[in-house]
Amino acid sequence: MKRSIMLQWLSLLLPVGLLAGCGDSGEQEVRQWMNETRSQARISVPKITEPKKFTPFLYSQKGEIDPFDPIKLQVALARQQKTSSSKLRPNLERRREALEAYPLDGLKMVGTLQSREMRLALIEVDKLVYQVKIGNYMGQNFGMVTRITDNDVEIKEVIQDAGGEWIERKAKLELQETKK
Repeated sequence: MKRSIMLQWLSLLLPVGLLAGCGDSGEQEVRQWMNETRSQARISVPKITEPKKFTPFLYSQKGEIDPFDPIKLQVALARQQKTSSSKLRPNLERRREALEAYPLDGLKMVGTLQSREMRLALIEVDKLVYQVKIGNYMGQNFGMVTRITDNDVEIKEVIQDAGGEWIERKAKLELQETKK
């Protein structure tokens, strides 16, 4: 038993002793290479430029015109309308119709009715169905119904572009399929 323990110790110490004896010359070469490299290396750190001085801007609104004042915007739009070359304008004096209170994407065409004189479109909103004929208004952009077919209602809207000019835009409500 003592002999086997001694053999185990000997088997562990022999490789350690061999490794310790042969590592000395390799280590010397590595140290010499590192010293040479250190002496040849040139270290250069560029100077950092001075940061720019920050001077805070003081905004005093006393005596200045508020750029977000709604009255200023109304005055500018009124001035622009006077100089506008476009003769296209919605009739703001006429009485508004019931379907003009809803945006077009909230309206739903559910059918048509045909009589001898005219065709009517059936428009549903808020679980109520309205009859619409050519010349009626609907939507929030002064949309006037211009044509009614079995499958859709064509609408001519009058809207303001970014420059304040009134322009026409065509829209269409298509017949919605009912799910059963």
